[in-house]
Amino acid sequence: MNPSARLSAFVLLLCLPLLCIAAPPPNPRAIAFYYNWYGSPQLDGAPLHWAHDVLPQNDRDTVRKRIPAGGDIAANFYPQLGEYSSADPATIDRHLAMAASARIGILAVTWLGSDDPSFRSVPLLLDAARRHGLKICFQIEPRARKTALAARDSIREIVQRFGAHPAFYRDPRTRRPLFFVYDSYVIPAADWARVLAPGGADTIRGSEHDADVLGLWVGADEHAFFEQSGFDGFYTYFASRGFSYGATPEHWPALQRWARERGKLFVPSVGPGYIDTRVRPWNAKNTKDRDGGRYYDAMFRAAIDSGAPFIGITSFNEWHEGTQIEPAMTFRHRAFDYLDYAPRAPDYYLKRTGYWLKRYKPAAPGRASAPPAATAAVP
Repeated sequence: MNPSARLSAFVLLLCLPLLCIAAPPPNPRAIAFYYNWYGSPQLDGAPLHWAHDVLPQNDRDTVRKRIPAGGDIAANFYPQLGEYSSADPATIDRHLAMAASARIGILAVTWLGSDDPSFRSVPLLLDAARRHGLKICFQIEPRARKTALAARDSIREIVQRFGAHPAFYRDPRTRRPLFFVYDSYVIPAADWARVLAPGGADTIRGSEHDADVLGLWVGADEHAFFEQSGFDGFYTYFASRGFSYGATPEHWPALQRWARERGKLFVPSVGPGYIDTRVRPWNAKNTKDRDGGRYYDAMFRAAIDSGAPFIGITSFNEWHEGTQIEPAMTFRHRAFDYLDYAPRAPDYYLKRTGYWLKRYKPAAPGRASAPPAATAAVP
């Protein structure tokens, strides 16, 4: 063997241990809310959601303005990937690779119905999730759940269309899918009981569409609603700390105890910050600065210390509300100077998510145990 070949073989032997190191495993109890509603003129015929109306505060607010996209988007941060299409296979693959690198085990994909443009991305997301070792569940948005019966129909359609896919999330023990229902509180508990209670007139219980269905806990006194409605549990969603009772981390230990005593699932939601003043200029009071990552750290610590069996992450890419952990870039447009993550790197929140999810080892749902503590030092 000549000296050059001998050196190459030696380097290969040194590198083999590194090549054999597997990617960090995803945490199967970490759920990131994922928005698949973005579009580009090239793939979708319009800059969907990058262009957006400025939302009125109330019915008396008659001023209307349209944010047009093309550098001037409906967000306070600007994505490193640009104004992408959620139906672009290359973008989806990059997103799933990012989520996997952050140890996220499940993406809760936005469901707006099969007649919405976002539907095009769902099969692509499931296939990409299979490649990257993730699972997909769904958050049913108001458009697809105007009534409890409409929500039931959405659950049925999703299970029928995608329930056999290997990346479709099912509880490893019960094989039940998982659904989040956004703003569930606007529909009376009695209506929900028709579809979620075992004896309901239109129940999914005991059928092939049976699932763990979680509602949104907002106010301080939601206990009766969740006992009477038939929901299997609840989540908090909002990333603006204190915006609601449920979004206040100091309340999470009590919510987890109440859920565990009643055999329900509790999913507290953590977020890196909040700002939505480009689309809701009247909502500055709910802005939460990222504080160099310290805001995110505090929410993650609180969620872990609560003992909850799952943690929700709001969000992977809800750019309108500035809750995204997807990389953002420094960008200036004549209409707006966008925020960025400085002094942190564009991928900081992906890495920080991975840091916390490595330390999050919850007890199994429904099993009473002492809550795990987030005792690891924060670098």
